[in-house]
Amino acid sequence: MSDHTGSAGPNSPASSPCLLDAHQPDIAPTPRPTPSLALLNGLSRVFGMRLDGSSEDSPNDRFLSELAQLFQLRRVDPETTLEVQDSPWGHVYLIQYGVMRLYREAPSGRTAIHHFFSEGDLVWPVFGRTRTKRNTLCLTSVTGCTLWMASFPAFRSAVTSRGDGYWARFALSLTEELAELTSMREFRKQTMAAKERYDLLLEEYPELVRRVPDNQLAAWLGVVPATFSRLKNTRT
Repeated sequence: MSDHTGSAGPNSPASSPCLLDAHQPDIAPTPRPTPSLALLNGLSRVFGMRLDGSSEDSPNDRFLSELAQLFQLRRVDPETTLEVQDSPWGHVYLIQYGVMRLYREAPSGRTAIHHFFSEGDLVWPVFGRTRTKRNTLCLTSVTGCTLWMASFPAFRSAVTSRGDGYWARFALSLTEELAELTSMREFRKQTMAAKERYDLLLEEYPELVRRVPDNQLAAWLGVVPATFSRLKNTRT
């Protein structure tokens, strides 16, 4: 975290957010959004829609409000399994707080971690196979999580109802993003040394390094835990 000290006055809006927990008298408190508003804000970011708020007849506001009615708030402990292999995914998840991992597990127990999701991410069965009994992907919380959950069939139906290929455009953008991240990581595994990949991990995902257990980061990076530990100790 950068140290923003210097010319800013005590009431400057540039005051560090971390001071909010210190109850500083010079920082005007702002009310936290209600859970329902937090959900609406999250959905608006996912769909790239700005909440109007000036009229209930705004098409975007009406769509987001109807979509929000499908979601229920749920809090889960670390290492809670939410979706399993050999069963179609049943839900879509909007992460309000926490980290989740997407992975495959071999009969031997060895896992291949494909992606980590965190605050603001929408997690849903992107690939067609995950919506069938041939699904091989699992979804589990890494940390304690606060999640908004909805039935995936209901969610997809609501998005599709906007017509004009809206679901296809929405799904394609997220599918391409996840596929690009996965393919780039596989490319790095094949072309970069472990130290180079570890350095990029620290640069690109500092929050995950602080929040995800080392053994899971090692699996994601494509190295054994002993190698990951050695790389970590070299940097300290």
